[in-house]
Amino acid sequence: MSGSASARPWVWGVALALLAVGLGLLGLMARELMPPASEGRRGTVSTDPVADAAQIARGAYLARLGNCAACHTARGGLPWAGGRPIETPFGEVFAGNLTPDVETGLGAWNADDFWQALHHGRSRDGRLLLPAFPFTAFTHVRREDSDALWAYLSSLAPVRQATPAHRLRFPYGTPWAQALWRVLYFSPNEEAASTPAPPAAASVQRGAYLVQGLGHCGACHTPRTVLGGPAGGAQAALSGSTMPGEPWWAPALALGPEAAAAQAMAELLKTGQNSHGSVSGPMAEVVQHSTQHWRDEDLMAVALFLQNLPQVDKASTTRNPASAELMRVGQGLYTTHCADCHGAQGQGATVQNTPGSGRDGVWAYPPLAGNPTVLQPSAAGLMLKVRQGGFGPVTAAHPQPYGMPPLSLSDADMAAVLSFVRQSWGNQASAVSELDVWRWQSRQ
Repeated sequence: MSGSASARPWVWGVALALLAVGLGLLGLMARELMPPASEGRRGTVSTDPVADAAQIARGAYLARLGNCAACHTARGGLPWAGGRPIETPFGEVFAGNLTPDVETGLGAWNADDFWQALHHGRSRDGRLLLPAFPFTAFTHVRREDSDALWAYLSSLAPVRQATPAHRLRFPYGTPWAQALWRVLYFSPNEEAASTPAPPAAASVQRGAYLVQGLGHCGACHTPRTVLGGPAGGAQAALSGSTMPGEPWWAPALALGPEAAAAQAMAELLKTGQNSHGSVSGPMAEVVQHSTQHWRDEDLMAVALFLQNLPQVDKASTTRNPASAELMRVGQGLYTTHCADCHGAQGQGATVQNTPGSGRDGVWAYPPLAGNPTVLQPSAAGLMLKVRQGGFGPVTAAHPQPYGMPPLSLSDADMAAVLSFVRQSWGNQASAVSELDVWRWQSRQ
């Protein structure tokens, strides 16, 4: 009896502490659900002054930096009219209509409303926006850039097109779930409105602003928790992750200190390929619609910033060696299906075009030896390429990219050929098992 009685104060103490934490969390969530104090001032149409041509042109470039049209244009739909579905681990989200249509777009908004959306993640009426809209990155955008972007969007032709309702599983679409997410993962950058512009020339500061702000690179390249928030703190930012709602692996972005590494990254973002390989999947879309149109100094600024990121500890990755039999089978499959394009030694093949065409030396089929995609911790990207094939981005430098046809391989054969590629010609990535392929396919 005495032991039980002496334990009660401890139990009550823990219970009271948990109650206090719970009440505090509820209070923070309730604060998130409160509409902004300025909501009552909003009218029915925008009253912003008419922007000049220079402001609109600057906003158009900023929209390219953010790759805004890619999400806010449905496949086969009108530009900027929204409706494109975005797959997330919690259900389907539809991008909104950004044209100045009063009823279905942003025609009733003004520059302050738009700033509130970017900076605070709130709609015009104070409603919380879903984090599929990357306001956690856009909160770092400076007010003058927000206003220029708004001026450009306001200059677009209005399109009347309602956005479909989101299809999120319960309870992820509820206001309380959104409020909890914001309490855990979001803090507005209160200095963004007054932060001075970073240098226009290529610099680490400019690169940080682009990567962490409009570029929203962390939306794909930063690890995520089970709730979809950034995992691991600041030290894990841009360290590589499986993309939210996608089977692709977004690699770590830290670059080596060599000057050539920065130049190679800038070239990759500009043209879709460099001496190490080429982009594919979602990144091909980013290059085609966004980064190939960036100014060269902005691309180099991004590369310089990525060189200042902490290096991912590759030694911590356990390498799983393939068996001799698996390598033998994989080599035979590679010779049959892959070597004609990628080379017997994984060296790739370049375009041999007519003299003066400017295309000689461009990768027709990228090298697999030393290819960063081949060496990624996850083989998901390689599995997708084998199963689905695909093309690289269409860019000014490479207007007619070569493609890869899909291959109909069994799970065992895919595991064998990928293991061979990942452990040949100096490649030191882990082997792929038939179970790995089965697990990957079960998530498709």
